[in-house]
Amino acid sequence: MARHAVVRAPTAASLHDSLLIPSTTLSLVKTLGRLSRSSLLDLVLQWLHDKNVKSFPPYLGPHSVANFQVHEEEFNTYPPANSVEELRGIYEDLRDRKGGKREVIDRILEGDWRHGISLRQLAMVDMQYIEDHPVGQRWTALQLVPLNAESPQSIPGGDISTSLPRFHASMFLRSIQREISPLVKAHYHLYRSKTLPLTFVRIFVIDSPYQRPRQSPYVFTDSSRIIYLAFPDSTPYIYSSHLSYSSLADTKTTSATLSNTLTTDTRTLRRFVKDAIPNALSRPQQRYNLKPTSLTSKSLHTLLSLRGPGRTNAANGAFTVFADAVVEGCPLDPRLPQSLAPGNYDSVQGYAESRKENIPFPQLGKLDNTHTPSVKKKTPFQESSTTDPEAEQIAKKRKLAVNSRFGTAGNQQMTILPFPPITSPTSPPKPNSEPQIPTSVPVPVPALDRLEIHLQDPPVPSNSHDEDDEGDDEEDGGIEDKPSTLSLTFSGSNVIAGLRQLAELHVVDPARMPSWMTGEEAVSVAVVKAGRVCRSREAG
Repeated sequence: MARHAVVRAPTAASLHDSLLIPSTTLSLVKTLGRLSRSSLLDLVLQWLHDKNVKSFPPYLGPHSVANFQVHEEEFNTYPPANSVEELRGIYEDLRDRKGGKREVIDRILEGDWRHGISLRQLAMVDMQYIEDHPVGQRWTALQLVPLNAESPQSIPGGDISTSLPRFHASMFLRSIQREISPLVKAHYHLYRSKTLPLTFVRIFVIDSPYQRPRQSPYVFTDSSRIIYLAFPDSTPYIYSSHLSYSSLADTKTTSATLSNTLTTDTRTLRRFVKDAIPNALSRPQQRYNLKPTSLTSKSLHTLLSLRGPGRTNAANGAFTVFADAVVEGCPLDPRLPQSLAPGNYDSVQGYAESRKENIPFPQLGKLDNTHTPSVKKKTPFQESSTTDPEAEQIAKKRKLAVNSRFGTAGNQQMTILPFPPITSPTSPPKPNSEPQIPTSVPVPVPALDRLEIHLQDPPVPSNSHDEDDEGDDEEDGGIEDKPSTLSLTFSGSNVIAGLRQLAELHVVDPARMPSWMTGEEAVSVAVVKAGRVCRSREAG
């Protein structure tokens, strides 16, 4: 009987989770090598779990995997296991003993999954890396706004919660697949964070696999084709990863294969997905659009603190004392000035201790009368003419000025409240169970690692020019000078904390600091004109 010819017809479906990448692909070694040895072993044991082993079948000998045969199997370094239980015990032994990470990677690629790594396994590796390294990606916050100009407050009986679209994972994937399927092929992977109230969506975009020549297996590990979306709970914001290009070391080995297969720019593919996100979240007669917020950060905890639940009203900078419950009431409550006295800050953990950081320098002079082997060197901030009461009063006023401008922003000693624990809706609490005592887990402090400001004000006011300068301008033909632009870029582990420390050391006058330096604007990229943030640039 004649063999039937195989016909491949193009479809609009997404790439299946079971699509295999050959284990001989060199870039898989680097992808798996990003994880630590313990995380990699935990992930493999997750693949071998009873509920996942059918989706990620290991190689257990001939005919154990469909359409895969190994020639000269007796020469293989890793003989196949007889059962899944035996293979699970092998990896548990590897986890219990010490060893290198490369032996685990070699066993995965050359032994138990020698037939290939599926797209879902590769996605799980990437999400585990994000879970282990929360600052490994740069994220930008995008706001979902109604497409029409009518605000939700103007709708009769409406509030801010009614204008937010409900995020349902399966419906969102189905909708975005319908939007981008005529243009690109994509693979989707959902992941719920274990530590943050976030739902991740990993989208891998690729050209149509029916083009000639066919795609190289290296394309499936290209990081520039991966888009990460993070959906926080109960917020009108979406966090998106930035465009990341492959390193020069990767292009050295894959440039020859990718140059012939890439027919569409990766930026164009990502733009297709970005334009489809608001359409996928829209409903009939309720259309939405994505609005940039000019806030980027490597820390998801920072985005959740500045553009997350409870912070959609921009209560930052000086207003953080009310948002963080440092003082009672709100800024609109009529109350006596004594309610915001400096003594009230001492009852809050962090404010009383932070006062010990900058001890007045004249107090240090008392140590000179004691038996000290060396003489203290005077600093530029020390004034010998001031007495101790005067120095204490100056330091007290300076501390109050800093607290009134920064609030709790940039205070490294403030106690950061962790996010509520992530509970699964499918696992109800057991009756008669003892309450669990929350463990003290260190929570990262919200911090901006980069602040880029574009000043459009001239460094010298126009009214301070001399008449001679005006005459020179007339001789030059009366050409009007364009407004000068000065760009300032602050970078570090915590930019706002560094600016606050400069204000505490009296290097910068806190009373004259603009709002974008105190963290009140809560942006990382902005354009400043006439001392105010006139417009924000899309962070990119």
